[in-house]
Order: sequence, then C-alpha cells, then structure tokens
Amino acid sequence: MTVDKFIRLTPELHRYVVEHNSFRDDTSAQVEAAALDMGDLSEMQIGGDQAAMMTVLVSAIGARRALEVGTFLGYGAIAIARGLPADGRLVCCELDAGYAERAAGHLKAAGLAERAEIRVGPALETLAAMQGDEPFDFAFIDADKAEYIDYFEAVLSLLRPGGLIMLDNTLRLGTVLDPDTEAARVTAELNDRLVTDDRVDAAMLAVADGISLIRKRGATG
Repeated sequence: MTVDKFIRLTPELHRYVVEHNSFRDDTSAQVEAAALDMGDLSEMQIGGDQAAMMTVLVSAIGARRALEVGTFLGYGAIAIARGLPADGRLVCCELDAGYAERAAGHLKAAGLAERAEIRVGPALETLAAMQGDEPFDFAFIDADKAEYIDYFEAVLSLLRPGGLIMLDNTLRLGTVLDPDTEAARVTAELNDRLVTDDRVDAAMLAVADGISLIRKRGATG
C-alpha cells in the first residue's frame, strides 16, 4: 500500500498558506495585483509562499551578495532583498526594460531600492561580464526555461562554495515527466543532471511549480 506524503492544494488552501507567512505588507499586495492585471502573464510571477521562503533562506544562510536571473515585476527581488542585511547587495538580470522599470518602482516602494541593482540585457551576457567579481552567496533563477542549463552553469561559476541556488519551475506543470516543449525538455535534462552532479547537493521541492535548491559543494572558509 502506498501512502501519499503530500497534500493537494485548493486555491483556498493556498491562499491560507500565503496569508500565514511573514513579510505580508501593502507592497506585496500591490505587486501581486500588478501581475494579476497582466492576465496570462501573471503566471510569470512567484507566489507569496515562495517569496516568504526565499526571504527566510537568504537570511538563514547569512547572504550578503545575491543574484537574480529574471526579475519581471520585482516580487522575487523584493523577497531576496528583504533577507539581506542593510549593506547587502542584489544584482538583478532582466531582459525587458519595461519590466525592469516596473520592478525598480516596486523595490523603491518597499524601501529596498538601495540594496538592488537591475541590469537590463540578455542575462548570459550580464553574467559573463561579472566573471571575476566577488562571488555571490545566493542566486534565484527564473527566466527562459529553454536556457536553464546555460543559466545554471553561468550562475554556479559565480557562486561561492556553500552558496545556494534556487531554481524555479522545475516541474513545468508536470510536463517534465513527458517533455513536449523545448522548455520542458531542457528543464527535465537539468533535473536529471543535478542528481549526479558532484559539484552540488540538490533538493527538489513540490512547492509552487517545483523548486530546486542547489548547494555548491566545497570549503566555505
């Protein structure tokens, strides 16, 4: 007999979960509403439960430098920046100048503008330009899924030993079981690679559309 070790969320139960997290304020509600106003594009934004987890993780590992690949309206950036100390620094990579402008406005409204810098352009080019800079402690990847493997490799090279990467959408609405798009195929391939990658420790969580936490191995100093 197989016993389920998970719960099936209804919209009402998910809202309950979101409302029982810390870091709920007017800015959170504003960014959530801004995404909803965008119709189907609202799926690009993380949920409130995930945002709260990110803030706790960033703070728990004592991160001072953080990186985000794919910023959209800035909800994830706000969550990360809240977990950083006052002198911490977040670098956001965003392709779309319009999204970058809106994200900057939301970061300002949250009182976090001084902790975050948004660099507009292709993320792989932005990441390549940071090679040799001070390493990052935490990174969040939530951008073009067809480039996930390239994003992961670029980000891993910028992370300190013991640093943490959070990958979003690693279940692709279940399509990783039978990939029918390039995005699903690449995501499934990365998921398979992480299981045997001796550079990292990986944990996949059935939160939102799948979240993978990746710790870079090596001496932390």
